[in-house]
Amino acid sequence: MGSFGFFLICILHSVIALTCGALMMFYSNEASVFGHGPDIASKLQGSTPHDQLLIRTSDSFSGLLLFSIGMLLFMVAFVKDREFQSFFAKGCVLLHIFMAVWRVCFERKIEDLAHDWMRQVVGDIALGLSWVFFLVYSWREKYD
Repeated sequence: MGSFGFFLICILHSVIALTCGALMMFYSNEASVFGHGPDIASKLQGSTPHDQLLIRTSDSFSGLLLFSIGMLLFMVAFVKDREFQSFFAKGCVLLHIFMAVWRVCFERKIEDLAHDWMRQVVGDIALGLSWVFFLVYSWREKYD
């Protein structure tokens, strides 16, 4: 028997990953301006044509990876095994914790990204907490 909460969280995270991935692949300049502002976005685009090509290619591959993660989350949403759901949720919590630690330790030291790291850490924690709430709910359901 599966949990409807797991399905909802997976679908929510899937929609977020699919949307962000598609934006990174096809509208990276606009997404960068929306996320960082026009001044920093222009700095992040690179100064030479070679740098710009490398950055666009990197953004496209990162977007493709994020899009693939969204597809994986969509497929996992339909798994009904509670033990797998618990295992998957624990892995997602760890992933979001590692991402927040990465941002605190490294991204905040990059001058152009320094003002965004706190907002992104809060986002990572919020996404991780959605999985923690699922785990708490499933443990309560299991032991009641």
